[in-house]
Amino acid sequence: MPFLKRVLPALLALLVYAHTGQAQARVTLTGTLRSATTGEPLIGATVAVPSLGTGAETNVNGLYSLSLAPGTYQVQFSYLGFQTELRDVKLTANTRLNLELKETTNTLNEVVVEAERNSYQQRLTTPQMSVETLTAREAKLLPALFGEVDIIKTLQLKPGVQSGGEGSTGLFVRGGSNDQNLVLLDDALVYNPSHLFGFFSVFNPDAVRGVELYKGGFPAQFGGRLSSVLDVKLREGNRKEYDVSGGLGLIASRVTVEGPIQKDKSSFLISGRRTYVDVFTRLINKSQESDPEWAPIPDYYFYDFNAKASFELGEKDRIFFSGYYGRDFFTFNDADFNFNFNWGNRVGSLRWVHQFSPKFFSNTTLTSSRYSYEIKNQLDIFSFSLTSQISDINLKTDFEWSPKENHTLKFGLSGTNHEFVVGRLQAGSEDGSVSVNAGNTYTGFEYGAYASDDWELSPSLTLSYGLRVSGFVNKGKNFTGLEPRAAASYRLNETLTLKGSYTRMYQYVHLVSNSGASLPTDIWYPSSPGVKPQLSDQVALGLTKVYKEDWLFSTEAYYKDMTRQLDLRDGAELFGNTELEGEFVFGTGESYGQEFYVEKKNGRTTGWVGYTLSWTNRTFPDINNGKTFPTRFDRRHDISIVAIQEVNKRISATATFVYGTGNAYSLPVQRILVQDVEGEDFVVVPIYPDRNSFRLAAYHRLDLGLVWKLRPKRGSADLTFSVYNAYNRRNPYFVYFETIEDEETRQITGFAAKQVSLFPIIPSVTYNFKF
Repeated sequence: MPFLKRVLPALLALLVYAHTGQAQARVTLTGTLRSATTGEPLIGATVAVPSLGTGAETNVNGLYSLSLAPGTYQVQFSYLGFQTELRDVKLTANTRLNLELKETTNTLNEVVVEAERNSYQQRLTTPQMSVETLTAREAKLLPALFGEVDIIKTLQLKPGVQSGGEGSTGLFVRGGSNDQNLVLLDDALVYNPSHLFGFFSVFNPDAVRGVELYKGGFPAQFGGRLSSVLDVKLREGNRKEYDVSGGLGLIASRVTVEGPIQKDKSSFLISGRRTYVDVFTRLINKSQESDPEWAPIPDYYFYDFNAKASFELGEKDRIFFSGYYGRDFFTFNDADFNFNFNWGNRVGSLRWVHQFSPKFFSNTTLTSSRYSYEIKNQLDIFSFSLTSQISDINLKTDFEWSPKENHTLKFGLSGTNHEFVVGRLQAGSEDGSVSVNAGNTYTGFEYGAYASDDWELSPSLTLSYGLRVSGFVNKGKNFTGLEPRAAASYRLNETLTLKGSYTRMYQYVHLVSNSGASLPTDIWYPSSPGVKPQLSDQVALGLTKVYKEDWLFSTEAYYKDMTRQLDLRDGAELFGNTELEGEFVFGTGESYGQEFYVEKKNGRTTGWVGYTLSWTNRTFPDINNGKTFPTRFDRRHDISIVAIQEVNKRISATATFVYGTGNAYSLPVQRILVQDVEGEDFVVVPIYPDRNSFRLAAYHRLDLGLVWKLRPKRGSADLTFSVYNAYNRRNPYFVYFETIEDEETRQITGFAAKQVSLFPIIPSVTYNFKF
């Protein structure tokens, strides 16, 4: 802590000094941009003064600020999917101008095209690189598994982002593992963003406003994970009128209710969804009760709820409440054996936004996060219970100050109290003759402070630089880390920009997972004297090109070095182990590659193409005889193609194609027969070569979709048709070996590799409505 107190003021003083100095008198144009339909703020909208070639973007609260010399200007306000507004503004003093932009349903409208072109120009001028943005509106156009739109699966179609396997919502970003992603929902941390063992994400698209995924070049306000930041923002709800929307699909339904609490001043949104596969499996099981050979189908379902309320206390103050609760349930019960497994997240946030002046804002946020799972078994008179949990309370304050038109200074503080319940095991018999208890509880405190500056030195050169100081306290040990951040963009000409970035990240909490487990029984473990924080350094260099104002081309090369990577030793005991640190091994990792991206957002035909060439390796002295090996998610080639065709105003057709090198895999190359083993006639011992030295077959899949807008008497509705895996490719999920026996002697004569595939061709239809 004393170190932090010394470093941060010095950095702030340096940044403030860089911004001071004499300048001609200027005035400030500030305000908020909102949707004219719902009253919700527009994030990332452009406010430009074309005659000066200058402009600004709205922040997460829809606020903008422009510092200009006194005079009369034509100001342009634009946002994707909304009509552009032009206003003549006479500035003689600080002026506030709030606007509401009208939505348009015609993608060929010239003002919409202009807004999209402005977004491409922003990509040229900003030093921020390695970031993907997505709206729920875009995700809903694409075909989806079982018709369930999933934002994370849509992000997997972007370069540098890979899934963990068939149908999985896991994110493996630039060679990082799944636990190295900082997943935020309205600034609250989500530890497990998956339902249905990873096949669906926890984010209901009806409640989500937008998503940003940072793959590198991380802004200084983010920390705590090595590989990515997934920043998800919930909608605030309609401030104008009450709306009900939802959808009916093959396996799930959802409904959202929103409206004003006080018109144009406050609003609420409540959204929920539930799967109903269990309803059908119970009916099937009941119909087969008389069959003694019938094996009951296990029950499975999940539900989740999102809620948000926003209140405008005046022009300078706003308060937001956000909450999420979701749970998965998997049960199997018969006369002799009961198995119950449930897991889920609970998160909440309270945020206060205050405007000190037209150039100075603050966000103060209090969040709570919890992820837990519980397994309960009952066999005759014996019971078994296993639980694990991580709970957080976080308080942070972020400030944003624009002392000059070419400077934006951000700084802030944060503190998080962690509580870890690791593998709490309880087992015993009803008569009390057997009783077993195990497990540990740990606490830790994580803190951080940062300062950064976005500085436009000239129309061609823009810098973004800063420093984050982070730390973690546990068991009397205080870990501290300096995390420098730097990025730059240099505009080579009007349509071509060169960008570069460097980022250092520390991670103080670690995910302990048995690679053989198929259930979400992950355990989070804190840094301690025996488990040091993970560390990564990433550099990236890229080019961004806009062609004929309608096409965006970008390419980025990156290299990431990772130290203190954590894994389990072979044969590790994970559950009920009170000495878990003894099962850990530590090593290093590296990932490098090149990403290519082409995007078109204007016209009747839109979409993108992404390609990634990459290598991802790990080295552990205690694994694979110390030799470097590829990770399972090392994928040499990864291609995604997305096409959206507007057939007419009512029909849109979509198609996505993905191709990826097969996952690295460990398979035995021979087996040894060991005889004279106590209690056995013989034991077959598999012999493995180097870890992950084999490859599964390449993965490729085509999905097709069609959105047909209906004409109901009230509100709006559509039918969304999807065909997942259109040409019925049997992609490998995993491989196992089947024993081959002689039919007469029943002796083992060999082993045959068998491939398991999950999803064949799956057509689906979803009815969506709003009124």
